[in-house]
Formats: sequence, C-alpha cells, structure tokens
Amino acid sequence: MKVMVVGGGGREHAIIKKLRENSEIDTIYALPGNGGIARDAVCVGIAATDLDAIVDFAVKNHIDYAVVAPDDPLVLGCVDRLEEQGIPCFGPNKNAAVIEGSKVFSKNLMKKYSIPTARFEVFSNASDALEYLKTAPIPTVIKADGLALGKGVIIAFSREEANAAVLSIMRDKKFGRSGDKIVIEEYLTGPEVSVLSFTDGHTVVPMISSQDHKRAKDNDEGLNTGGMGTVAPNPYYTKEVADECMEKIFLPTIRAMREEGRPFKGCLYFGLMITEDGPKVIEYNCRFGDPEAQVVLPLLESDLFTVMRSVTEERLSQVDVRFKDASAACVILASEGYPLSYEKGFEITIPEEILENTYVAGASLDGDVLRTSGGRVLGVTAVRDTLEEAVSAAYRMCEDIHFENKYCRSDIGRRALEAK
Repeated sequence: MKVMVVGGGGREHAIIKKLRENSEIDTIYALPGNGGIARDAVCVGIAATDLDAIVDFAVKNHIDYAVVAPDDPLVLGCVDRLEEQGIPCFGPNKNAAVIEGSKVFSKNLMKKYSIPTARFEVFSNASDALEYLKTAPIPTVIKADGLALGKGVIIAFSREEANAAVLSIMRDKKFGRSGDKIVIEEYLTGPEVSVLSFTDGHTVVPMISSQDHKRAKDNDEGLNTGGMGTVAPNPYYTKEVADECMEKIFLPTIRAMREEGRPFKGCLYFGLMITEDGPKVIEYNCRFGDPEAQVVLPLLESDLFTVMRSVTEERLSQVDVRFKDASAACVILASEGYPLSYEKGFEITIPEEILENTYVAGASLDGDVLRTSGGRVLGVTAVRDTLEEAVSAAYRMCEDIHFENKYCRSDIGRRALEAK
C-alpha cells in the first residue's frame, strides 16, 4: 500500500515511524516532510497548505490512504478534497475541523451543550472589548478566534496588558484575519492535561494522558513556544478525573458535533485544566498535538494504521486499542533564541543507536548532512518503566546529539515527578 502523510514536523515524524511498523505499507510519502523524515519516508516538496498540488500528487501516484496531520490543511478542507477523489483519509473534514479553526465556534458549542469550560464573552470589534475589560476580572485570557500558529492566546495580568492584547489582535491584526473576532475568558488555575483521542464520530478512545511544557525557559519562565517537551502519563490525570472527563467532556463533545451535523473523525485533542471545580476544557485541537504525539504514540501497543483505518471506516468500537504500561519523556532540542530570533544551518550529528528515538522537526538535508532549519529542531523520546527513568534516559540521549547553539530546558518532567 502507498500511504501519504501531509505535514513536515516532529508530529508527522512520530506518525510515520509508527506507520512503518505495519507490513502492509510499502511506501510512505511525506508532503513536504523534512531532512530527518527523509530517512523514514519519501519526502515530496509540496507545502501542507497547497491543496491542489496535494490532491494532484495523490491521484497521479495512486495513493491508497492519506493522513492529514497539521491544523491548517484540515481547516482548509484537505480531507474533503482527497475524499472527493476516492482517497480514504485519517483526519476530520472541514466541517468538523472548525472545532479548532474557530475558538468562537468551540466556546459556543461548549456553552450550548453544557460542556465545562471557562466563562467567556465574544467580541467582533475592539471598542466593545475594551469597554468590557473596564470591569472584567483580572487576570483574564484573550484569544484570537482563528488559527495563529499556537500563539493566538494571551494571558493578561493587568488591564493595561489586556487592552494592549485586544488592540494588537483586533486593530493591528497581529494574527491577520484570525483576529477579526476574539474571545475574552475567565482565567482558570490548576494542573494542565493533554488528552489525545481516537474517534470515529460515535466511539471515543482516549490515548495516554500527557503534560506539555510550553514556556521557553526552566521553571515555566520565558515566552510561550510550540512546546519544549512532554511526559506521559500525566500524574494529575487520575482514574477519577478520567471517568469524569469521559462522562462530562469527551462523549458530550462527540455527541454535540454529531448533533450539529459536523461528525468528527480523526484525532480530537482535549486541552484540559483540572480546577477546584473539576476538569474543564481550555481548548480543542483537531489533530495530534506536537510534541504530545512524540510521547503518546511510542506508548501505543496496537498497530496505528489498523486503528486509523477503523476510524475512517467508523468501526473503532471493533478494534482493541492498547497502550504500554510504561512512561515516556520527550525533550525538545531547540535553537538558542527560539521562539524569537535564532541562527540555523548548523550540522547535526545523531548517533545511529538513538535515531529511532529521535523525531526531527526543523532540519534540512544538505547533501548527506542534516542541518538545523528551525527553532524546534529535534524531539528526543525515551520509554521506560517509570517516569523518572524515562526522563533520565531522554536527557542522556540529548547529551549525545550535537549541533551549534543547541538549547533545551533542563526541567522537563519535574512537575510531574513532584506530583507522584
């Protein structure tokens, strides 16, 4: 079989490595892939948002199955376009991907179907938002409605910060059209948990919980990033919390989307906060998280391709989805200066024995030489019996990888270990 994976980051590398375990798959194409993914798939220089070129490639190369991984092509309708050509896909169609593509939609969905989330107000012009902020509780959270590369959420700890955020998003169009509307919501506190789930629109199967580390610096200081590391499982996600989430969040969300005529098939990501009032939804994503996928997928015992096809064919309830009774830790090796300015083009050396544990996010091939080409360069994952062992092993492997201006946080997993 020929399988095509749309995307070119660490998440896609994790998906591809897992798909390679299935003997039915002869060839995996990555569009566009990256220099590290080229070791595990045939990379094709087509951007993940170039839907015309993606569809043309898929048809001409007789692709049997497609995995559309990033948010942008999902929200643009890549799955719809491929399915029109008779190519089965893993991922939601455009109608369902709106759950991530519009925060206004997702917040209104939760309000309509009584799914626990932060209290919120929606604004379509800056003056009304600024008026509301005169009396709104502080701190507060301000979110651009549309996709913004994970940067469209601002936590304001003063009215001045809140006003500046509104003007930046709505007047100065920091995130373009994504800021035509904004959500201003209650600031919640508590441990954060990421739960990825397989769903075919009827059945929902949560994967192992995880904990992301968003800030650039140790002790959760510095700027927000796309994620500096993850651990799984998340110790705050107890069986009691999991049962409550299934009853009050996961199943109600799947039912709500079906009720709205937007059945969701693919990977639905639940970003949760465990508050004093119980778990609440911070955000939905319409795809595997990055770098959450890099710790969750290595713990999957079942065959990923089999699970994906059962989702596409709406028979997930017939498949046994199993995970290892183990722990995983992923440390991101970044370019010093990320997420602002950083140099790139440096040679990367990775020992052969840890290549299978390395997921490449921002690197390109220069002949046979792998060079840095992004802010987040690599994710290094270790799976061990305990979380403490996994964290230690991941950091040991990081020490053996070399490139100029290499940077990583030194405290990935610390909060989780303190909580155990």
